[in-house]
Amino acid sequence: MAAELVRGQNHPLSQMRLEIRVAAGKPVVAAATLGDERGRIHGVEWVAHPGTPTLPGLEVSKQAAADHRLAVDLGAMPEAVHRVSVLLALPLGADGPTRFGAVAAPFVAVTGLDGTEVASYTITGLDAESAVVALELYRRQGAWKVRAVGQGYAGGLAELLTDQGLPQAAHLAGGINEAVARGLARSVATPPPRTADGDRTRQTTTPGIGPEGSGATTPGASGAVGPQPSTSPYGAQGAVAPPSGYPADPAATQPAAPATGGPIDYSHPRRQTGAPPSPAPTVPPAPPGQAAQPVAGDATGWSMEERLYNQVWGMFEDLARTMAAYRSAVDFADSRMEKELDQALSDPRSRIGGQGDAAREAAQAKHAQLVDQARAALDRDLAQLAAESEVVEPALPLAFAGWDNPVWHGYRVPMEIPMALRLGDLHLPESPDLRIPMLVRLPLERGLWIDSGGGESLDGSFADSHELRRLALDTAVAHAARLLAVYPVGEFAVHVIDPAGSAAQALVPLVHTGVLAAPPAVGAAGVADVLARLTQRVDLVQMAVRGGAADALPPGLDTAEQLLIVNDFPHGFDDRAVTQLRYLADEGPSVGVHLMMVADREDAAGYGPLLDPLWRSLMRLTPLPDDHLADPWVGHAWTYEPSSVPPGSQVLQRVLTEVATARTKYR
Repeated sequence: MAAELVRGQNHPLSQMRLEIRVAAGKPVVAAATLGDERGRIHGVEWVAHPGTPTLPGLEVSKQAAADHRLAVDLGAMPEAVHRVSVLLALPLGADGPTRFGAVAAPFVAVTGLDGTEVASYTITGLDAESAVVALELYRRQGAWKVRAVGQGYAGGLAELLTDQGLPQAAHLAGGINEAVARGLARSVATPPPRTADGDRTRQTTTPGIGPEGSGATTPGASGAVGPQPSTSPYGAQGAVAPPSGYPADPAATQPAAPATGGPIDYSHPRRQTGAPPSPAPTVPPAPPGQAAQPVAGDATGWSMEERLYNQVWGMFEDLARTMAAYRSAVDFADSRMEKELDQALSDPRSRIGGQGDAAREAAQAKHAQLVDQARAALDRDLAQLAAESEVVEPALPLAFAGWDNPVWHGYRVPMEIPMALRLGDLHLPESPDLRIPMLVRLPLERGLWIDSGGGESLDGSFADSHELRRLALDTAVAHAARLLAVYPVGEFAVHVIDPAGSAAQALVPLVHTGVLAAPPAVGAAGVADVLARLTQRVDLVQMAVRGGAADALPPGLDTAEQLLIVNDFPHGFDDRAVTQLRYLADEGPSVGVHLMMVADREDAAGYGPLLDPLWRSLMRLTPLPDDHLADPWVGHAWTYEPSSVPPGSQVLQRVLTEVATARTKYR
């Protein structure tokens, strides 16, 4: 029976290979330190953190998350290590809380590889602290125990590490925060919660972090995050395989038989958002022993649009977690085979005769069995998700649909702002044919950076730099056209800065249809004029909002959302212009001014680290497939492909013409 610890209480550990599960309710940083008999850290190489997630016998998550799983192998710890301290900290620079007193009490559990809970601890009594030593595993007279600590530090990681005797504590704490910031910059943000009244307009939508997911993963491959430790959310109906190899009971991973007389929930509980549901499609009962047939919109939500949005995000999370379970199972099989081979061959007598060969064959057979079972579970889940994708994709509304979707051929300017916008597709290498739409909430909460830099593509080929710049501009135009198309008439305006005029050919669809707010700005004077006007707009709106006088804005001020496309940065930009761009990137989204940069980061290297915050504040997108984005649950490297217009299609031209015509009628 699992022990529920209180502060200061300890409990013996009977296993060497363990998982430490963390559920915090809000994104936190998970780290661990290795200490000697007195608990002192000998150097930065004794600290596992997102920047250095792996140490001998220890692996932590690579990014801040609401849930974590830390892998611990006490048998692999160096002899000098007598204490392993698990640390939690709130990420600096994020929009989340700055003290643990403002969040729910973090929950930490020590489990075996099979998920059996050994001991748990709820960290209560925290207030102003922003970092805490949750618990420690310590060695005493050759045996390992776990102790609930709960020691908090208002000074954050720097104070915590200093207290553990690390001389470079402040420097390391800064490095950890930098690594976390990089992870947050590449992570696709979780969907924010829906407002209480269901209003999704620009005035009431605010940034946020959606309800934290639950699922089954391990950090074997990528420092995964995991579920609420007290329960297993997948139970009998889960779409994700168990985290640690294969289940003792194969029936544990089979879908549950559907209840008769009601809708079938074939997805995991993360699909259930808690919002009052509108009538969901009727799902016929599945035949005995078969999975339920997927139905588009079979998720909770106020409207069909919201149900589809939640369903797409549920598919995204399902694929992330089931792939984490598969990769963890393969890692477990690999490590088990390696350990069995080491044990069999460590005895010189086993090398004589056929004993060594027999041991090797037995270990390889067990390895193949484990991998085959994991692959079978993965294939089952992939087949279910593929079937779901086949019914969801054709049913997606305009803003969620790809350019090749027939819904665009009957395009009419919408009357309401949609919930989200599709920027492309995401997939993983183990399932390249299963594409998940990449949806971001509207209005945009981060600017976009279309990377025009050169480099090796995923297939090993190199693209010409001029070709990459052209593709990047085409991608930017397609994204801008989609934004113009999904907003009501007069609710979205696009500006372009093209200092050298090099984007003239790519901008033809926007210029010739007349959907731009003004001709593209060229030269130093044009750059300065556009940046000055948008900067002034941000200042005016901020002052009006802060002063409670939003109705006192100048009569000529355009209240529509503004998008600024910047081409070929930093060419043609002086220091003042660079400062204004950084200001727009930081302050613009909150008042309806958004940035889309088409640039190569290497070209801006001359500015040094001053521009690093600018790049991190933008979501990097690529014109060619690239595995640079991470999911917010597990941290897999997902391959991103932009949503491009099919070759030879006139859909983009027709849509922009319709937008321009609607504007003429509106005026």
